[in-house]
Amino acid sequence: MEGAAQRGVLAVLVVLAGLAACGSGSEIIEGPKNVTALKGSEARFNCTISQGWKLIMWALKGTVVLSMTPSEPIITSDRFTSASYQEGGNFISEMIIHDVQLSDAGQVKCSLQNSDRDGSAFLSVQVMGQLLIPGGSLVVIEDKPCNVTCRALNWTTLPDLSWEIGVPVSHSSYYSVPEPEDLQSAVSILALTPQGNGTVTCVAEMKGLDVRESVTVNLTVVPPPLDSIDKPGASLPTWAIVLLAVSLSLLLILIIVLIIIFCCCVSRTEKEAESSYQSEIRKSATVKTSKDTVGTKLKSANENYGYRSDEPRTTQPASLHAMSSEAGVPEQRSSRQPHQESDHRQLGPANHPQVSFNVASPKKVRNVTLV
Repeated sequence: MEGAAQRGVLAVLVVLAGLAACGSGSEIIEGPKNVTALKGSEARFNCTISQGWKLIMWALKGTVVLSMTPSEPIITSDRFTSASYQEGGNFISEMIIHDVQLSDAGQVKCSLQNSDRDGSAFLSVQVMGQLLIPGGSLVVIEDKPCNVTCRALNWTTLPDLSWEIGVPVSHSSYYSVPEPEDLQSAVSILALTPQGNGTVTCVAEMKGLDVRESVTVNLTVVPPPLDSIDKPGASLPTWAIVLLAVSLSLLLILIIVLIIIFCCCVSRTEKEAESSYQSEIRKSATVKTSKDTVGTKLKSANENYGYRSDEPRTTQPASLHAMSSEAGVPEQRSSRQPHQESDHRQLGPANHPQVSFNVASPKKVRNVTLV
């Protein structure tokens, strides 16, 4: 292989040396344009030249890899071939690079023999790596947020990652970032809340190329288990959280109301007990005062002056009348000052009924009642 390449280079040099004597009056009208190619694919470069040319040379990264004469191309490698076209009286030379490799990335130059003008472009090579979703098909719980991860490995340059969602969802979002430890890899994470079965597709698009790669997985949605609420760490649905919050609020309000009612009842009971106690004290004082008053009245008995005898009154002798008058005076004094004379009556004979005998008439009797 190396011997054939050397022979091709010698042949090119011989042709160049032969054509150098003839000269050339042609020129490059339009040089090649930049090309981005995928590893393993083809890359094509065109160069437009005016009529009268003798030798066209194509160089890659400073090395001539293809030459063309008006009669035939001079091929040094099977990976570099040529094609030619006529357009508007001008000649178009095309160089085709087959099975492009990363090592081919660099400057491509088109030039003419004995001409100071050339045309150059740049070849960029991209590598399509692996695109995968770890775990393959997924089984998720209905209405429960979940994540789907897509990884792009060994890509040059890194592709643009996106998602195509083929399941009914209530929410979805994604983001893509390069792998921190691998500059040729990236990861994209899709966050969604599924509500039914379907598929999700991760799509990778090459920058500058109309090339895309995709991977699809099935998403199976199952209803939440009945005992998921009882499991530690299980999240409650929104309606259950709202209902629980309202119930706790009502319970707290009920407890506060009961505490207030209890405090009012206790305060009322204490007031009633205090009022009853004061009433009993007042009642006891009243009873004691009444008893003292009755005892005092019993001790200081008074003569009942309202008593009248059934027998008719008769004229009494002067001596008896005088005695009666003398006896009545003390009684009247005693009636006006009952409290002052009460002590003397207890010591004297006033505590016993007094009986007076009528000397003139034995039938007339005066009775005295003490109360």
